Amino acid sequence: MIGKAKVVGLGEATHGSHEFFTMKERLFRHLVEEKGFTTFALELSWSAGLEIDEYLQTGKGDARRITKRALTNSPWDREEFVSLITWMRDYNRRHPHRTVHFMGDDIGAPSINDAFFARVAGYVQRTHPESLPRLNELYAGLRPIDDVYAYLRKPMAERQRLADKAQQALKLITSHKDSGARTWAETGAKAGIETGAEAGTASAAEVGTASGGDAYAWAVQNAQFIAQTTKFLTMDINDPASVTAAQRFRDEVMARNVTWWQRRTGHKILLSAQNDHVGYAAGDPELYPKTQGSFLRDLMGGDYLPIGFTFYQGSFLSKDAALTGDWKEFTVGAPKPATNEYVLDKVRHRNFYLDVRHAPPAARTWLNTTRPTRNIGTEFPHPDARIAIARSFDVLIHLHKITAATKTKP
Repeated sequence: MIGKAKVVGLGEATHGSHEFFTMKERLFRHLVEEKGFTTFALELSWSAGLEIDEYLQTGKGDARRITKRALTNSPWDREEFVSLITWMRDYNRRHPHRTVHFMGDDIGAPSINDAFFARVAGYVQRTHPESLPRLNELYAGLRPIDDVYAYLRKPMAERQRLADKAQQALKLITSHKDSGARTWAETGAKAGIETGAEAGTASAAEVGTASGGDAYAWAVQNAQFIAQTTKFLTMDINDPASVTAAQRFRDEVMARNVTWWQRRTGHKILLSAQNDHVGYAAGDPELYPKTQGSFLRDLMGGDYLPIGFTFYQGSFLSKDAALTGDWKEFTVGAPKPATNEYVLDKVRHRNFYLDVRHAPPAARTWLNTTRPTRNIGTEFPHPDARIAIARSFDVLIHLHKITAATKTKP
C-alpha cells in the first residue's frame, strides 16, 4: 500500500491512546527494516526533536529521562514513546552505519530553551563572530520561550516586537551564507557529536549530514524555527479568524519542515500527527482550512501518502480546556449509527486496514460521503468531525477498542 512513498503520514483519532501509539512503533519498525525508512517525525517542536535525536545518535543520557524532558506536558509523555525511543536507540547501537533519526516538525511547544538559542549563537560565533553582539541583542528578551501559554498572555504589541526581532535575527544568519560554507569544515564537525547540546555546538542530526554549506542550511533552519514560532504566537486567541490563520500557517510550516528534512537528508519519513494534520482535508475546515497533508501533497505529489485511524469505542487523553487544562483520561462508548465508525465496525474483522484507493465501487461511494467521525485533539468534549474518508486518506486503519496511553514513569 505504501509503495514508493518517501513520507508516510500516520494519523491518530485521539491524542493519547495506547493502541495508536504502539501501532506507530510497530509500523515504523517494519518500515525501517523492510522499506528503508530512517526518520520518525512527530507533531512536536523542532527543538525538542533535535534533543531526542541527539540522544539517539550519541547514546548519551537515558531514554526515559529524555522522553520526560523533551515531551513534558504533551500527550506523548507516555511509556509507549519511551518504548519507541528505546527501540530506536537500540537499533542505532546495532546499525552504526545506518542510524534512524527523530525529528520534530512543529513550532511552539515544548519550549525553546537556552541550549537551542545557543546552537544559533554558536554558529554565528564560529563563522562571523563580529555579528554575535547584534544577534544576542536581537534575541535579548526572547530567550528562552519556556512557557507558550504564558507567552500568549504578553501584550500583542510586545509579541509582535519579539517576532520582528526574531525575523531580523534570521536575516542576519542568511546574510552570512558564504562564510558558513567556508568555515564549517575548519571548525570541526566532530566536536558537535562529542559535546551534544552544550552552548555553541551543533546537534547530532546537523553533524550527521553537514559538510561545507550544510552548516549554514542547518543554522538557517534553526533560526527560522524561532522566527516561525514567534510569528505563530502573535495570534489573537480571542479572534477566531486570527486562530484559523495561525493554524494554517502552522500546518504549512510543519509540511515545509518535513520536506526540508527529507530533501536535505534523503531519508524516508514516517510522520506522526493527529488525523487532521496528516489528512488531505480536515474534519474541522474552519479551524484547519488547509492541512499539513494537503501542503505535503502540493510539495511532494505522489511521494506523500496519508494513513488515517478510526475507532469504535474506548479511552484516550485530552483536556477539558485546551490552553489551561491538564491531560486526563476520557472514555466514549459505541458511536451513533450515522457515523463512519458505526459502519466500519460492522466489518467481520475486529481490527483491519483498508487501501481506500482500491475499494470496490460501492464501498468507494460510501467512503466518499461526509459523515460524523470522532476526531479528538487537545480538548474534550468536542463535536464530531465531518469527514469523507476517501477525501482525507489513502489508507485507513480501524480499531474496535482503544485504551488510554500510560504516563511515563519517573
